[in-house]
Amino acid sequence: MMRFPSLLVLLLGALTACHTPVSASRAEPSPLPASELLTTPTLGPGDLVEIRVYQEPDHSGVWGLSDQGTVDYPLCGKLHLAGLTSSLAEDVLRECLARYLRYPTVTVIVREYTSKKVFVLGEVQKPGTFPYEQGMTIIQAITLAGGLTKLASPNGTHVARQAKEGQRKIRVPLKEISEGRERNFLLQPGDIVFVPEGFL
Repeated sequence: MMRFPSLLVLLLGALTACHTPVSASRAEPSPLPASELLTTPTLGPGDLVEIRVYQEPDHSGVWGLSDQGTVDYPLCGKLHLAGLTSSLAEDVLRECLARYLRYPTVTVIVREYTSKKVFVLGEVQKPGTFPYEQGMTIIQAITLAGGLTKLASPNGTHVARQAKEGQRKIRVPLKEISEGRERNFLLQPGDIVFVPEGFL
């Protein structure tokens, strides 16, 4: 009677040991850590932002950042927003408006990242520079570039990205992404997408 629980424990252990390598072998390494995939872009000169202040139409509207990265905002004068995320820009505006309004509720929506670009080069129909949009994926960028040529090597695609330690190259499994077998790859401003020629 005592042997049955022991046998069950051994059997469960064996199943677990067999299962673990299979899962590990199927798991593809992510091109980037999740923290980098979710990086929020910052504002820059020329970007268009919509500022909404709850129940304050005179303080709501669309502003463009100047060449110096500022907006000329009512009551606050010139506010430097370049280098800030939209949420940090909200904090700056809220702090200023709190001197004149009671508990202002501020929302900043980026309408256009004119200061941010991505580059798509190599075996695409229309290589070039394209405006970055928040949440932009590699599939969107390649679609803007007219799609791949017949000579393209999808899984040879890589993204050159500027990091603190210098430029890094990230391989992107484009074929698997287009077939829905891998998650889409989020781009960041300044990324260079390169699609190489395939070798016959």
